[in-house]
Amino acid sequence: MRVWAGAVRAAVRAGSGLGEFRERFDFGGRDVASWFPGHMAKGLRQMRASLRRADCLIEVHDARIPLSGRNPELQEVLGIRPHILVLNKMDLADPHRQLTTLEHLKQQGCSHVVFTDCQHDGNVKKIVPLVAKLVANSPRYHRAESNEYSILVIGVPNVGKSSLINSLRRLHLKKGKATAVGGEPGVTKAVLTRIQVCEKPLMYLVDTPGVLPPRLKDVETGIKLAVCGAIHDHLVGEDIMADYLLYALNKHQQFEYVQRYGLAKACNDIETLLRHVALAQGQVQKVKVLTGTGDVNVKMLNYTAAAYQFLRDFRAGCLGRVTLD
Repeated sequence: MRVWAGAVRAAVRAGSGLGEFRERFDFGGRDVASWFPGHMAKGLRQMRASLRRADCLIEVHDARIPLSGRNPELQEVLGIRPHILVLNKMDLADPHRQLTTLEHLKQQGCSHVVFTDCQHDGNVKKIVPLVAKLVANSPRYHRAESNEYSILVIGVPNVGKSSLINSLRRLHLKKGKATAVGGEPGVTKAVLTRIQVCEKPLMYLVDTPGVLPPRLKDVETGIKLAVCGAIHDHLVGEDIMADYLLYALNKHQQFEYVQRYGLAKACNDIETLLRHVALAQGQVQKVKVLTGTGDVNVKMLNYTAAAYQFLRDFRAGCLGRVTLD
């Protein structure tokens, strides 16, 4: 299957002319200062207060953007407790980029990294033994006499923190959901009560709201977070997100969109792509047109709906396994 996919990419690449693709993306002077909702500041304060009761921190992030968007304010406090970085949604990320990702993260001080797909548990089974090992080899401060482990789960919005907790409960307690999950950022609004995920050792996890940095370091980081669903679409705009996604897919030579939407070859123009998406999905809208004889309803392609469909297909893995970093 990988050989076939590689052959398709090579054929599309040959027919498209790589020189036509953009080498840079124009962000148009956009400002990302408004992408930090008020409830996130409250959540960050609650998380800091919860740190003193935590034996270990599990930071969950999206495997498609393993470097972009990790909150520097959270990283400041990671050094005082054992820390595991869980890169979730590995089933959507490029598997050939894992070794490079691990090298970059090691340079940043992340020595304990686990790739997971919480929908199928899999590598999640590695987490409890790793937590137990790290806690056993670290000072527990005022919790030295306690036989139970308290783990704080942190990360940016919509990366799968709640899914991870539910996966651990399925594996170790054979129980169902303990915390709500959703495909949109902001499902968890406040630091929750402790949730048991294991009996031996006795281990509790605390789910926390997704927290973005108050100021993202650059616009591209913000766009990557938005494309992966960590920032509400309306705050950024589906048009710019879809255009950036097309730029990124071409940059990483991921051309599955060509066959999916019936294009003749890979393209560099977002309007051309969205026209094909709208036609393929039957996305039209009625628009009133003023004429000399009165109003006339005209059916037109719905480019906004097409942009959202393009993003949704990417998030569902329908455009291939892509790592944006």
